[in-house]
Amino acid sequence: MAAPTRVIHVPRRFTADEWGGTETVIARLLEQQLRQGLAPEIHTSLALSRVRRETWQGIPIRRYGYTYPFFGLNAAQRHQMDKKGGNLLSFSLFGALCLRPGVRLYHAHALKRLGGEVLTAARLRRRPFVVTLHGGVFDVPADELAQLTEAQAGKPEWGRLFGALFRSRRVLAEADAVICVGRSEADQARTALGHDRVYHLGNGVDAGRFAGGDGAGFRARHGIPADATVFACISRFDPQKDQLTLIAAFEQVAAQRPDAHLVLAGPGTIGGYVAQLDARIAAGPAAARIRRLGALAPDGPDLPAAFAATDVFVLPSRHEPFGIVVLEAWSAGRPVLVTRVGGLQALVADGASGLFFPAGDAGACATQMQRLAADPGLRERLAAHGHELAVSRYSWARVAAETENIYRAAEARAARHPGPER
Repeated sequence: MAAPTRVIHVPRRFTADEWGGTETVIARLLEQQLRQGLAPEIHTSLALSRVRRETWQGIPIRRYGYTYPFFGLNAAQRHQMDKKGGNLLSFSLFGALCLRPGVRLYHAHALKRLGGEVLTAARLRRRPFVVTLHGGVFDVPADELAQLTEAQAGKPEWGRLFGALFRSRRVLAEADAVICVGRSEADQARTALGHDRVYHLGNGVDAGRFAGGDGAGFRARHGIPADATVFACISRFDPQKDQLTLIAAFEQVAAQRPDAHLVLAGPGTIGGYVAQLDARIAAGPAAARIRRLGALAPDGPDLPAAFAATDVFVLPSRHEPFGIVVLEAWSAGRPVLVTRVGGLQALVADGASGLFFPAGDAGACATQMQRLAADPGLRERLAAHGHELAVSRYSWARVAAETENIYRAAEARAARHPGPER
């Protein structure tokens, strides 16, 4: 009898309309797993989607009804929890996980109640359980943690019993493998968990996809002069990404450089933040030279074109587990300017593959932007080194191969410590 090849991936949500780094990682990893001869599937909630079943690039996606077990949530609060950090509960998803035949391994991309559901299903089925931390557990600023629970603050919770039933607080302690995309989070996870099943595995990039974007066409479509110096941040609109600091820094640069333009693009996450950004741009002195765009389709031509149209890529995050957009900028041959936080500290080498500035410091950001704008040679050196790193170290094939090694280690542990019979 052939060994089972079905790998069940369970993110909190998965929809092209709200694409971000986590969705990119899952999608590219599963594409590689298909090439490896595995049968990956995505099982997730209906959060931000009404499509229960679809196939995305050969990968089955199944979505299930869910709830947030708090009394008194209004529609806006539920939507905010859908967008980011909601601690959801899905009985139908749990049932499907328990009944799905031919499962080799369960791979959760979420914690809390949903992660507990995956853990419990894996143990009932006597299958290995792996969880990936895409950021947001050990290496998170206090203000972001408060933001994640803002919508449910003060609401009576009726879901604690189910959290206990699914052993939600035991997900990381009992996992057969814990994968951290950020080195800082991996280091903190090893200390906090005290076991030897924590792995650091960074993200990857399809370097070739970003190497030939139509930058000239992108500039023309958005009214940006061909000879402009373009700074860009392509990331979701979220206080974590802190585009407000970048706008303030750009205004300082624009006052000195008439050729400077800024492109901001991405999906909106936190309610009100996009409106806050738009109001800030409109009230500032450089509004005519700032393009605030929506999300760029992850597999369409606009994303590589936006990078190709950029002279300097800026990521002003206050917290960043890894920084997959840095790999995309490098792949497009663009220099990066980032904050010295989280996974960016290990990803970028200051002065070699990029430049740093302190998070939240618009003045320091502006100084570095001016430095890069004035020195084409520096931009070329940083971009060349970054491109070499993206091509040589960060392929999705390597990520998938290392993931398979982790799966095998998880299988060996699960065989030594089997769960209960169903």
